[in-house]
Amino acid sequence: MMAELIAYFSRSGQNYVNGTIKPLKIGNTEVVAKMIQRRTGAELFKLIPQVSYSDDYNECIEQAKDDQKRGARPELASYPDCFAQYDTIYLGYPNYWGTMPMCVFTFLEHFDFSGKTIRPFCTHEGSGLGNSIRDIKNTCPGAKVEAGLAIFGAKADRAETEVARWLR
Repeated sequence: MMAELIAYFSRSGQNYVNGTIKPLKIGNTEVVAKMIQRRTGAELFKLIPQVSYSDDYNECIEQAKDDQKRGARPELASYPDCFAQYDTIYLGYPNYWGTMPMCVFTFLEHFDFSGKTIRPFCTHEGSGLGNSIRDIKNTCPGAKVEAGLAIFGAKADRAETEVARWLR
C-alpha cells in the first residue's frame, strides 16, 4: 500500500505578518501542514536544517537571501525513513525570495521523485508561489507536480476552507 507524506519547512519566532514583525509559536506553514494532515491522515515530516535560521526576522531573511545567492544546500538534521513507500508528497514551505528555502531544495535533491506526485503548498505575505512550482519541476523532472496552494501567512490559521478545496 502506498502512503502519503507531508514534508514541510516552517519557521517559528519572528515572522512578517500583515506588515509588522510578530513572534509566532508555530510557523504558518506548519499550521497549514497540520490542517492537511487532519484531512488526509498523511504522515507529517518537518524539514529541520542542521543549522537553524535566526529567530530574528531580519537576520533570517538575510541568511535566506545569502543561501539563495550561493546556491547553498543546507544539510537537514534528518530525512524520512523508507521514502520509497510514499506516492504522494505534500511539500510545504514559506516563500523565501521568490521560491522555496534552500533546505527544501536539499530535501528534493536527496531523493528520487520519479513516478511520485508532488502537491506543493506555501505560505507568503503577498508573493504567492513565486517561482517555486517551476523550481520543483526542474529539481524533480520525473515527478508529477500538481497545482500549488498559496496561503497568505497572516490567514494561515483560518485557511481550512482553502485547504479543503485544494485537496478535492
